[in-house]
Amino acid sequence: MDEVQIVVAHSERATLRVGDIFLKVDSNQANLEVEVEAMALAPVPTPRILWHNPPALALAAVPGTALGVLGKPSPASPAAWAAAGAAIRQLHEAPLPPWPGRRVDDVRTRLDTECEWLITNAVLPEALVIRNREIAETALRPYTPAFTHGDLQITHVFTENEALTAIIDWSEAGQDDPLWDLATLTLGHEDRLPHLLAGYGQDVDHEVIRAWWSLRSLSAARWLLEHGFDPNTPGCEFDVLRARM
Repeated sequence: MDEVQIVVAHSERATLRVGDIFLKVDSNQANLEVEVEAMALAPVPTPRILWHNPPALALAAVPGTALGVLGKPSPASPAAWAAAGAAIRQLHEAPLPPWPGRRVDDVRTRLDTECEWLITNAVLPEALVIRNREIAETALRPYTPAFTHGDLQITHVFTENEALTAIIDWSEAGQDDPLWDLATLTLGHEDRLPHLLAGYGQDVDHEVIRAWWSLRSLSAARWLLEHGFDPNTPGCEFDVLRARM
C-alpha cells in the first residue's frame, strides 16, 4: 500500500492522498454534492470521479503541476497562465449552474463583520482594515453572474507543457461574479494578471479585481487563523492588504 499523505485536515474537511487517488471527506455533504455536479457541468478539464459514497468522494490524480502556491513566486510560464485564462473564460461563458450564488448584500454583511473582528481583536491596524474596506466596496456592485469556480486558488489550477490539464476543488462553484475567480487566482501574484488576461481577454475592470483582492483577504483572515493557517506569512493575505496602502 502506498503511503497515506494528508493534503488538508481541519475540523470541516480532510483530503488524503494514496498513490494516484485523492479521498475527500467533508462535514457538509452539500459541498461534495456541489463538487460532483459542478464537475459534470464544467466545460473544462476536471478530476475523474472514481466513486462518491457520502460523506466521501474519491478522485483520480490529475496530470501536470499547479500554477504555484500562495506566498511563493509562480514557476509557471506566461503561456501556461494564458492557457489557464482561456479555460476560465470558457467556464465563465458556459450556461449557469442551476443552484443560486451569493448575494451581494450577504457578502457585504460578512465583510463588515470580519472587519469589525479584525479591529476589535487588534489582529491588524485599524487604518489598514479601514483602507482595504474602502477599496473592497468597489467589488460590491451589480454584475452579470457567470458559472464560476468560486475558490480558484493558484493551487487548484494545473498545467503541463503550457496547456491546462485540470481545475480541481469545485465545492464552492456556482453563479457569481467572474472577476472573483480572476482575483482569487492572482491573489498574491499580481504580476501574473497580465499573463492570465492574455488568455482570458482584456475586457475586465482592474479596479474591481483589486477590490476583490482586498475583500477576500479581509473576509478570510479569521477563518484562516482559526483553522491553523497563517495569513501573515510573507506574500500571503496580510501582505496583500499592506500592498494596498
